[in-house]
Amino acid sequence: MKRYGNIFEKIYSIDNLMEAHKKARRNKSHYTEVKMVNKDQEYRLLKIRNSLKNQTFTTSDYKVYDIFDGRKHRTIFKLPYYPDRIVQWAIMLQIEPIMTETLIFDTYASIPNKGIHLAVKRLKRAINTEGMYCLKLDVKQFFPSIDQDILLSLLGRKFKDRKLMWLLEDIIKSTPYGLPIGNYTSQWFANFYLAYFDHMVKEDLKLSYFRYMDDMISVSRKKESLWDALNKISDYLNYHLNLQIKDNYQVFPIDARGIDFLGYRIYKDHIFLRKSISKKIKRKFHTIKKRHKITKSDMRSMTSYKGWVDFCTSKKLKQNYIQPVLEGGIK
Repeated sequence: MKRYGNIFEKIYSIDNLMEAHKKARRNKSHYTEVKMVNKDQEYRLLKIRNSLKNQTFTTSDYKVYDIFDGRKHRTIFKLPYYPDRIVQWAIMLQIEPIMTETLIFDTYASIPNKGIHLAVKRLKRAINTEGMYCLKLDVKQFFPSIDQDILLSLLGRKFKDRKLMWLLEDIIKSTPYGLPIGNYTSQWFANFYLAYFDHMVKEDLKLSYFRYMDDMISVSRKKESLWDALNKISDYLNYHLNLQIKDNYQVFPIDARGIDFLGYRIYKDHIFLRKSISKKIKRKFHTIKKRHKITKSDMRSMTSYKGWVDFCTSKKLKQNYIQPVLEGGIK
């Protein structure tokens, strides 16, 4: 396995820090912290450069808050824009290509030029060529359960740059356990944490397999092979990564119910929108209709929903609830 070195100096180069600030501030130009850096950019970035070069940088304190999405509860950790978010972008500008080459093709969360629609297309193709049964599972409390020492060990297999590892350890160990949801680096570290596991599933178990963060789907012609794979997957996650799968794993015939994945229910011949998303679209429509006014926010929401609906078999939903708003014809 190739290991990469001589990365740390590239991270704190002024050109890299300028690019990091440019990318980190995207859609955030109105933030007070962003304006502060913009106003005195050379001084601020030189200060970051020196703290990294001299290895005096340390991750700032987090602001911690909880969010609730239906039944899901997440604890969000927020760092200051300056210097932390700039530093994390500077790191990823240098190591993202190296981490990406370690990932299998069929992992999709937070990967540039990938996403939900490509994942659904490829899953549908797999169902048609080799899928009668599906294994669906995810990991218990994935981000909080990631073992920081195991993650650092895996990163050490990829990077032989001692100073880079010092910086990565500072960020990873900035919370008492797991990875903080909210850090730009966390989504990449989480993907990388499962990278070698993904290869095991694809190459050793020889399954048609798709992952979006910790949501995992495998399809096969044989139900027995999926039950056998489930045991091996559970053992690998537990023994090598200190993770446990949730008890709600399922093995089922695809024709009977389709695969509920990434907002869609996917069958051999068609793709339906998940019912919960359909209900959100209808509720949004009726809210707009009740107030007799279409705002810019309404237009953005419905344009986003149109992207979901255009990809599946939901013409009536589009005609009855989305187009009237986008065309301004709601009454």
